[in-house]
Amino acid sequence: MRQPLLILFSIFFCFSLFSQEEKKHFSLEADYFYGNIHEHSPDISHLITGHPSGIFLGFNKNTFGSKEWERQYGSPDWGFSFIYQDMKEPALGENYGLYGHYNFYLLKRNLMLSVGTGLSYNTNPYDSESNFEGNAYGTSILSTTFLRLNYVKNNIWKGLGFHAGFMFVHYSNGNVKAPNTSTNTVALNAGLNYQLDYKNLPEYNKERDGLDYSERIKYNFVFRYGWNESDVIGLGQHPFYVVSAFADKRLNYKSTIQLGADVFFTEFLKDLIKYRSIAYPEDGLTGDEDYRRIGVFAGHELRLNKGAFVSQLGYYLYWPYEFEKRIYLRVGIKRYFYKDKIFAAITLKSHYAQAEGIEFGLGVRI
Repeated sequence: MRQPLLILFSIFFCFSLFSQEEKKHFSLEADYFYGNIHEHSPDISHLITGHPSGIFLGFNKNTFGSKEWERQYGSPDWGFSFIYQDMKEPALGENYGLYGHYNFYLLKRNLMLSVGTGLSYNTNPYDSESNFEGNAYGTSILSTTFLRLNYVKNNIWKGLGFHAGFMFVHYSNGNVKAPNTSTNTVALNAGLNYQLDYKNLPEYNKERDGLDYSERIKYNFVFRYGWNESDVIGLGQHPFYVVSAFADKRLNYKSTIQLGADVFFTEFLKDLIKYRSIAYPEDGLTGDEDYRRIGVFAGHELRLNKGAFVSQLGYYLYWPYEFEKRIYLRVGIKRYFYKDKIFAAITLKSHYAQAEGIEFGLGVRI
């Protein structure tokens, strides 16, 4: 299964930022959450029968502004977390997830935004004989993302604090194998946190270095690959390849803007085009339509030391076979190496809420 690369990259992305920290401080979290599955598609309406609930456990490395990236982001936490979720529907089973995450603080550290990504194990994926109703998850191993927005009070009494708020959890296999309708849980959460070594915490350093981090326009070339499958069950998994070129301009420490183009070689479209030309002759397909696509995109990178969060919005200029929508999205994470001239990335390409594939990319920036 290819999805384990996602969590390994996420863990490496976190560790690479803090490997030289001199003094370490840690905290723990434990939450209970309860909510609803959002009906983002009518295809999962039959699976929304109860109120999912579960537990969240977090381990955080605290920062206090010893590095410039920490001061730029208000001394966030980073760490690893575990989620157990009972989907309250036999056809969906239960999910056990492991994540790498960040906690960002606002409003004098009373508001916490947590973002995590990783992998989850599902106990009851789709099976044509034993679980034909469970069309949300086509595989046991799923990519997963969570967001939490919590009011938080830390270290109220001997290191113990509390937090409460809202939580969002997404499960999908990135269209690696059909079916992949996915689920989104919206929940309320509440819990306790505990600050280890609470008697010896340093003061937060907020003084920035004042340097100009803007750069001239740079040029990037990326090769991406992965595996996916059409929504027609049984057509099989196929590799895909994407060749991208774009220019970027770093504006300041945090923000870089991009403009570029993609060429997509999506092998499963060959079989899908042939299948639809035979099964649906009213569509007017010959079966010889070109499976390749060319798109242009604009994007943004939110830099975080040697890492970055990527978001791009694209439009197909060349779209001979009308698969999904003409507008596409790409989001993910990347890590820079060797004076920011080499980078690796894991991104999810989608058409609105419909995932097309998880892309593993390697690129150069000159």
